[in-house]
Amino acid sequence: MLFVLLLVFQLETNAQIDPAHCRYPLGMEDGRIKDHDITASSQWYETTGPQYARLNREEGDGAWCPAGLLQPSDTQYLQVDLGQLTFLTVVGTQGRYARNSGNEFARMYRLNYSRDGLLWKSWKNRLGDKIMKANDNSYASVIKDLHPPVISRFIRLIPVTQVPNTVCMRVELYGCPWHDGLISYSSPEGQQMYSSPGYPIVSLNDSTYDGVHERRKLSGGLGQLTDGVIGQDDFLVTRQYHVWQGYDYVGWKNGSLGSGHVEMEFVFDKQRNFTSMKVHCNNMFQSGVKIFSSVSCSFKPRLLANWEAEPAEFHTVLDDRNPSARYVTVPLGRRTAKALRCRFTFADMWMMFSEISFQSVNTVIPTQMTPVVTSAWPNEESSMPTTQKTGNLPSLSCPFFSGTKILLATNPSVEGQPDNGNTPVLIGCLVTIILLLVVIIFLILRCQYVCKVLEKAPRRILEEVTVRLSSSSDTVILQTPPVPPRVSQMDPPYERIFLLDPQYQDPAALRNKLPELSQSAEASACGGGYAEPDVTQCTPHQCFHNSVPHYAETDIVSLQGVTGSNMYAVPALTVDSLTRKDISVAEFPRHRLFFREKLGEGQFGEVHLCEAEGLPEFLGEGAPLPDRDGRSVLVAVKQLRADATNNARNDFLKEIKIMSRLNDPNIIQLLCVCVSSDPLCMVTEYMENGDLNMFLSQREMESTLTHANNIPSVSLSDLLHMSVQISSGMRYLASLNFVHRDLATRNCLLDRRLTIKIADFGMSRNLYSSDYYRIQGRAVLPIRWMAWESILLGKFTTASDVWAFGVTLWEIFTLCKEQPYSLLSDEQVIENTGEFFRNQGRQIFLFPPPLCPSSLFELMMRCWDRDIADRPTFEGLYQALRPHVAL
Repeated sequence: MLFVLLLVFQLETNAQIDPAHCRYPLGMEDGRIKDHDITASSQWYETTGPQYARLNREEGDGAWCPAGLLQPSDTQYLQVDLGQLTFLTVVGTQGRYARNSGNEFARMYRLNYSRDGLLWKSWKNRLGDKIMKANDNSYASVIKDLHPPVISRFIRLIPVTQVPNTVCMRVELYGCPWHDGLISYSSPEGQQMYSSPGYPIVSLNDSTYDGVHERRKLSGGLGQLTDGVIGQDDFLVTRQYHVWQGYDYVGWKNGSLGSGHVEMEFVFDKQRNFTSMKVHCNNMFQSGVKIFSSVSCSFKPRLLANWEAEPAEFHTVLDDRNPSARYVTVPLGRRTAKALRCRFTFADMWMMFSEISFQSVNTVIPTQMTPVVTSAWPNEESSMPTTQKTGNLPSLSCPFFSGTKILLATNPSVEGQPDNGNTPVLIGCLVTIILLLVVIIFLILRCQYVCKVLEKAPRRILEEVTVRLSSSSDTVILQTPPVPPRVSQMDPPYERIFLLDPQYQDPAALRNKLPELSQSAEASACGGGYAEPDVTQCTPHQCFHNSVPHYAETDIVSLQGVTGSNMYAVPALTVDSLTRKDISVAEFPRHRLFFREKLGEGQFGEVHLCEAEGLPEFLGEGAPLPDRDGRSVLVAVKQLRADATNNARNDFLKEIKIMSRLNDPNIIQLLCVCVSSDPLCMVTEYMENGDLNMFLSQREMESTLTHANNIPSVSLSDLLHMSVQISSGMRYLASLNFVHRDLATRNCLLDRRLTIKIADFGMSRNLYSSDYYRIQGRAVLPIRWMAWESILLGKFTTASDVWAFGVTLWEIFTLCKEQPYSLLSDEQVIENTGEFFRNQGRQIFLFPPPLCPSSLFELMMRCWDRDIADRPTFEGLYQALRPHVAL
């Protein structure tokens, strides 16, 4: 019982609504939502009207169906009036089953919502997508979590189709009542915290705000301050995966607003008697962040009235000893209003909020009441005991189970004094509160101790002990009536950076988008090619087109290899020069290769895992193979398909010629070939530990907990050693004037001794298809690893490989837990390269990995220098990294 009391008390003091628990069916299926509250833009028949759009119900003809064939351009909708403001977290959909006689369903839908029935807003997830996937058949329930959640009364579901089709829908909505009553808040936009000029490291913007964003002002909407997500003590640490640092907070810098305070306005659905306001603030004073020093709140009884002259003032007690984030409860004295304006005064350089909630009661006419015990919802009243007057009777809100309130009878002549009959009840309540506070203080102190220990724990364990919210991308298929699932994953990342200009989709139009390119580009005779050692190569400053910038589609399509990779591009080689005598490795008997597994495929070729019988004896001494005592060994075999074009065949032979010349401990080695007959094959080393991306993503940083629990781990020394090996391999390629074009952890393979060898298989694997961007259906580019001049000018040089090396280092020191620039869409990444070219301080950089030493991140930043000549060489990178590792 004590545990339950503590749980209820903690829920009340932390936030008004917890999205992880606010997942109750709102009444479509069980009929609490009445037929007259369900409307639609059209219906096919009377028996497919909106009143039949109830999940798991078979009345009428089994579902709501809009009239006629739904066209891709149509906007037909099903509208539900929830009767009150609601915190909506989940939507469930079905098709028309009709006792096995129906087969109509919606594969996708959009969601619009309104708090007043007049102003409609379009829901979109944290990636900015408005379309939600729905059903694949007519009977299964598909449950979709809404991230961000919706605070609304009216909901519209709009089925979407790509081809003319008949659709039908059944629906259930999940959430809980929005007792707060807040329908909008206005504030200055959140700001960014910088470590040095031009390098944003913490973005404190309100990214889910659904109102108007104009002139650095947010107005008329709700956002992160009402989403139920409470920020942690360290504002750099977030409760969700793959989001930027500071995501959980909205913050402002002192002096940036022209005053020493932040002014916010709050509008409510009706007049309320406000008892208190609770603001969750960060107090990481070591970083210049503190709770507000004071707040002044003015009240407006009606929206068209003037602000009342007498504000409610509150001064906080600043704490310079405990950096924990906390709720600050501001008493509002039961003032009556429909709108509030609060000015929060800075106490330090920064002020950060993650949640704001209000405790209030609806305005009522005082009446005489008899003593009674009532039960209230836990989130309805303030969590701390407060004396409230109901008519002539003060009531004591006491944190018993389910938020029980005890109304105490009083003597009318002595208002506010309980009579003797209720004194034991009051004493018992106060004693209970004191005991609870003692236990809570003990738990907080214990939690702080445990958290300090867990700071060194692996990321996976930390995620299991922190508060979790539901995932926006999870889809749960149910064959039975749906029960809202509890999902443990977090939100995908989302941030509005800037809109992508459509001209970025058209390479030929880039000249219009960035006319500076053609004006500043230096004339060069290099073209798009990269030379072998015996051909003079242009300098980085010369490697610009004087013509319209392009995406080098011709180069990449012809040189990306038969499996989709683009290994060591050498366009200087001509097709006529590719003959069998140019291949410096031996022909291996084809019948000794035994297929074991298909590793990947491309347009004209495949990569297979094979056993090569007798390969050590065939290659002789010094072969880079594990000692198998004469047994067959595993190899990777790239094979050209029988239907490959002549160009693909020539490219395949070209790749063999290039790889046969490479001999370095950190470069994948070509062992032998099978080219005397079709299909053409090249046999390379197979690395038993797979690629570096998969290897690191399955590990945590080494700690006492990883050792105690046998969790696969790596040390900082291991990461530095990996970095040195990659720089060594790339130093060798650069010495031969070879350009890789696709350096990334997915293309770095590890053998059983954890030796890294650079390869080119990443692009051939479906696992990494999201790392590549397809342009106009033809060229595929690893744009998140590419230098700006490679994307905008189609120029690939050793200097662009250095850029990719910096991104690869960033991957290593994030343990490959997320994709580079995960906050940006592919199109935004391309537009960001334009900002690198303009160099006006608006470019977005990768944030420093938490595991990365500052000196190493400075080295990464040098790799991403806008000026090609200022980037380090691979020889310089190797010499800079080598002293940190005992090789």
